[in-house]
Amino acid sequence: MRSVADDMRHTDREATARLSIEERIMLALALGDADLDALQRARGIDRAEAVRVVERQRQSGRNLSACMRAAIG
Repeated sequence: MRSVADDMRHTDREATARLSIEERIMLALALGDADLDALQRARGIDRAEAVRVVERQRQSGRNLSACMRAAIG
């Protein structure tokens, strides 16, 4: 049995599939901006700090490559 969420996901996928590449890129950028805005409001920070928070989270838990470990020492 399909749920309402399944129906919504299916509808969203169909709508996204009909978009041109340029429209998909614009949608992705708009969603990223909306996420940054939400982070700013939630933490009471400015946009530059929100970008820094996201960048730090992206790097968190990543392993350095062998060449970076050698360069750092």
